[in-house]
Amino acid sequence: MKNPQILDLYSDYCVSSFLSVTAVGLSELLNQGYSHDQISRFFSQRTFDQKDFWKFIKRLIRKIEHQEGAILIDDTISEKPYSTENEHICYHWDHSKGKSIKGIQMVNFAYHEPEQSITLPVSFELIKKTEEYYDQKTQKVKRRSPISKNEIVRQRLYTLTKQNKVLYKYVLWDSWYSSKENLAFVHQDLKKTFVAALQNNRTVALSFKDKKQGLFLKVSKLSFTNNLPLKVWLKGLGFPILLTKQVFKNKDGSEGELYLITNDLTMSQDQIFTIYQRRWNVEVFHKSLKQNTALSKSQTKYEVTQSNHIFASMIAYCKLEILKCKQHLNHFALKSRIYLKAIKAAFDEVQALKTKVPEIESYQKSMLELA
Repeated sequence: MKNPQILDLYSDYCVSSFLSVTAVGLSELLNQGYSHDQISRFFSQRTFDQKDFWKFIKRLIRKIEHQEGAILIDDTISEKPYSTENEHICYHWDHSKGKSIKGIQMVNFAYHEPEQSITLPVSFELIKKTEEYYDQKTQKVKRRSPISKNEIVRQRLYTLTKQNKVLYKYVLWDSWYSSKENLAFVHQDLKKTFVAALQNNRTVALSFKDKKQGLFLKVSKLSFTNNLPLKVWLKGLGFPILLTKQVFKNKDGSEGELYLITNDLTMSQDQIFTIYQRRWNVEVFHKSLKQNTALSKSQTKYEVTQSNHIFASMIAYCKLEILKCKQHLNHFALKSRIYLKAIKAAFDEVQALKTKVPEIESYQKSMLELA
């Protein structure tokens, strides 16, 4: 990587900027310390990959690793409604909005340390829809990825666990990743504990005998008593798990249900709920990534520069998380402090400019006389 200091400066720019981030903008900010062409060439030289990211994040992860650490897995979309479509920028299904969104989708792997509640990305994968196919239902040509998100999850977890030797105990994800293949992989191959959400239409057997006889019930039809989790056999899974149900109230006053599973048969219901609550930190991570590190504010046109901008945004998030620990302020409070400093500097500049314009000084005197 040539001129790595540009990446450091650009990630600082992502933290400090409130508008679009561009090579021209950074060059002007640095008083032409680096030209626009130098910055553009840096981000176009090659796509920064996960090996590059691990080199950056490894030292930080080693400092915060914890026996009770958790890897939080979720995906998000950086919306790009007006950008030209390519293998990165295309339509992805957003289950939170119930519709397809145009943008860049990524699967994120965040490490959560429980004592100081530090959350740092350890890996991420941009979804590349490189294959085109004809959808008979819509009669349109669409894009798809040759590898599923669930396959990405297993590949990344293997790398983090076996190659990078990340110290952790739990894997946490929502119901969209609770496939039997993922659950079996965490339990049998990685020897880790999963605490995951499960959709209410999944089926389970209440005993090994029922499983052998093919007697499965929908999760939504089960009865839970005395706040005790049920030991069940999920269809397609070769080992027993604990299943529990949490009832909660939505903002509109309606009740919702959340079904949680784990392969640790010694856990109580409260323990399952408490550990799964840590998954919320990945949502906070996504929110800060979008609002505080200029994730969607790049005007780059090509796949390599779009990918490298996201790489820089991830590094910018890590810097904010370190500052959060040192300053005891959350990311949004830190961003507000930066914004206030910027406004004060702009205000002082206006005052300085006014002194050089006699007409404005005369206007001020008139205003004072009217008062």
